[in-house]
Amino acid sequence: MIRNIVGSVLALAGATAAVWSPFRAWYDGRHGRDYAIDELFTGITDAKADVLGSILAPFLFAALLTVLGVVFRSRLLVALAGLVVLGFTILWMVRVGQAEGSLTVGGDGAGLGDGVANALGGGVLLLLGALVMSGRTRRHRVDGEPRPTHPTLDGPPPDDTTHGPDRHPRASAPYAPTRTFDVPTWDPDRENPPPPKQ
Repeated sequence: MIRNIVGSVLALAGATAAVWSPFRAWYDGRHGRDYAIDELFTGITDAKADVLGSILAPFLFAALLTVLGVVFRSRLLVALAGLVVLGFTILWMVRVGQAEGSLTVGGDGAGLGDGVANALGGGVLLLLGALVMSGRTRRHRVDGEPRPTHPTLDGPPPDDTTHGPDRHPRASAPYAPTRTFDVPTWDPDRENPPPPKQ
């Protein structure tokens, strides 16, 4: 339970950082929302992209995967969201490096900006959240563990006569078969008849 809560908090923080990152400077003061998705596959240009056609779109998809993963306690969905964020960020870095000749980091707003750091950090937080989460817990019956003997909403306990020789052969039946008994009746021809009525 605690692991799921901590993992969910890490995953949601990572998704928030990833979605926020395109609104920060990515390279030379240019925001991430200005880079079109298709430029990641064809090459970086100076054209400004629409917000929903920018690199923000895969990060929104990753955030949706994160929310679904937290709701359904799915480590796989949260890890997939982290891979989406890291994959698109690294692909962007490769394309910008090809367009610029090299990637630089500068403190005066030149080179890589804090938006890239937010995206990379968000992806790492998503992967950490997936690792910390315990996922759904499934209870498996260990061999030899006693079966429930009390009635449940699912019906009577399952019929199992393989748990030892001391088990009564009719214990699994809901009702035992009826027995008949011979009850003696009064016979007037016997030696001690009851006294006559007056």
